[in-house]
Parts: sequence; structure tokens; C-alpha cells
Amino acid sequence: MRLRVPVRRRATSPAAVSPQGRETPVMEFRGVRLTYPGPPPVTALRPCDLIVRRGEFVTVIGPSGSGKSTFLNVAGLLDAPTEGSYLLDGIDVAGAGEAARAALRGRHIGFVFQSFHLMPHRSALENVTLAMVYNRSPRTDRTARARAALTRVGLGHRIDALPTRLSGGERQRVAIARALVARPSLLLCDEPTGNLDTATAESVLALLDELHGEGMTVLVITHDPAVAAHGQRTIAIRDGVLAEQARAGVAG
Repeated sequence: MRLRVPVRRRATSPAAVSPQGRETPVMEFRGVRLTYPGPPPVTALRPCDLIVRRGEFVTVIGPSGSGKSTFLNVAGLLDAPTEGSYLLDGIDVAGAGEAARAALRGRHIGFVFQSFHLMPHRSALENVTLAMVYNRSPRTDRTARARAALTRVGLGHRIDALPTRLSGGERQRVAIARALVARPSLLLCDEPTGNLDTATAESVLALLDELHGEGMTVLVITHDPAVAAHGQRTIAIRDGVLAEQARAGVAG
């Protein structure tokens, strides 16, 4: 039985409401499957249904080889599913071509990766600003928005620093600012604390908690139960099968 957990939600825009008046989920898998061609063909993600509603904090946990990377690739529009429908903000993206998926990624999804993926010879401000070049945000407000995003993650005083002069936690905060600056519907995080020490990891998770508290929809993929515990809901993945985990004290 699907768990029902109260969620914090942002004010809903008209585009986020279905014709029936119900709020459209940020992401919805309907029988999504991904099989890599052979020989022999390998089914990396077995047919699954999943709904992530606006304002939720959902974590996906599983060991190495469980299908986490495949799930990330499908959820992040890096790969198209072999079967089923994937609705992102109500748009069925399952059959979209590579160019269309790239455009949708830029508008709807902010990525945070374990390895930061910052340009080492560009300042924190430039790294965040460049994200808006790729999604074609108006040139006139890019710098102001980048400054605001860096200030929001606590790095307003480090905007001119190169990544090589930043700590691991600061680099991850720059990466989060870069993901936020396009104002995505979904913040998709892949092992966001994997390269950080315990104290720094806690500070990054606290920031994700704050962003969720402000209404951001957050989906974190992890192997760490302590990280997964930050979610309102946790989805376990093993052998390409998704299964929602029950929480102690929460009735189904």
C-alpha cells in the first residue's frame, strides 16, 4: 500500500494543475522499463510505477549494481525507457528524442552529482552563470540570479573563488547553486555526499532539508541509509526492482 505522508508545497502555478483540477506530479513513472540490447539483452530497470509529488523529498537507496544509475539516467532524461510512460511535469517524455530530452532537462531538472563537475578555471559565479547559458536563460539577469543562488547556499562571500580554492563542501554548494539557478521543478541528486567527510555531508544534507522546507522537490539517490533517512519517503532498489520502504510509526 502506498504511504501517505504530508508534504510542504509551493504555490501551484496554472501549468502544474491537471484539467481535472488536481495538482500534476513532478515526475510519474507508469510501467517504466529499461532494457539494454544484447546479445543477450539485459533488463536493468524492471517495469515500475512511481509518483513524486510537488514538494516531496524522496530518497532512492540501493547497493552497487542494484540499478540506481539506470534509474538516475531515466529520471534525469539521459536515457529513454524501453517501455512505459514517464511524465515530467505532466509531459510524457518517454518517446522524446535526444535533443528534446536535453531541452526538457535544462528547463525542469537541476542535477547535483557526487563529483561536483565544476569547471576548475572558472570562478564559483562563472560556474553558476554558465548553467544559464546552456538552458538559454535571458542574458540580462544571469549574473544577478547566479549571485542570488550562491548567496542562498551560503557562498555569497566566495563568488570569485576558483573551485581549487574551495573546500569539498563549498564545491558541492556551488554545484547545488548551479542546479537551483534555472529554477527547476526537480532537484535530482546522485550520491551528493559521497565525496564528503561526515560533518561536511551533514551540512549539505541540512541545506537540502532547508530547500525542501521552502518547497523544492528533492530526489536523492544514495547507498547510505543515513542519507536516505532524510527523505519523507524511501524507495529501495535491488536487481532493477523498485519497492517503497515502510517507515516506523507510519500507517499504510
